[in-house]
Amino acid sequence: MIFGTSLLSTAYLPPIEYFVAIANSGRVEIECGEMYQKQSYRTRCHINGANGLLVLTLPVLRSVAKGEESSHKIPVAQLKIDYSKPWLLQHKRALEAAYMSSPFFEYYMDDLYAVLDSGEESLLAMNTRLVHTISELIGIQTPIVMSDGNFIAPGSDLLQERGISDFRDSIHPKKPALLMERLKMNKPYWQVFTNKQGFVPNLSVLDLLFNEGPNAISYLESL
Repeated sequence: MIFGTSLLSTAYLPPIEYFVAIANSGRVEIECGEMYQKQSYRTRCHINGANGLLVLTLPVLRSVAKGEESSHKIPVAQLKIDYSKPWLLQHKRALEAAYMSSPFFEYYMDDLYAVLDSGEESLLAMNTRLVHTISELIGIQTPIVMSDGNFIAPGSDLLQERGISDFRDSIHPKKPALLMERLKMNKPYWQVFTNKQGFVPNLSVLDLLFNEGPNAISYLESL
């Protein structure tokens, strides 16, 4: 264990870096007091298909109710998933096209689909259920809880006083995977399209799970 308590933003089928933080922490808190941020892992994940990188986006309702502000100006805990769009079918088709030939896709897919098919309305609830399910499938035993809802700004002295490692802003699709680099964990593992595209690092943790199966936990903890 490297970190005591780690603070993470909610994320949809998060990247490997996110689960590196979870696997190497004594405790994890998921932030539920922050405002929604567009173009972040909160509503998107990256997988690798036959033609390269694919971004799967979870659509959210643009406003919670008539007269309220747009989605990026409301608390993430209030965001609802937009089921008027065919995202679920699209995501399943993309996952199957990318990973049907991987060694462990069929072994884990039923547990994953059970959550995706649940009809969970809340973005935060859906993401949290997926993180818990994936953690269990990998074998991660780190306690994962929701924050108390009292938002503490990044860089605040209060975080240091409480011994919290803050990864809310650093784990982001437009930023380098600094945690992976710091821990020297960008080592390759077998991927479906390795022979065609080479190794693609820090995809959704599903890439690691479907390709490495029971060895995924060793990869995340191999420091």
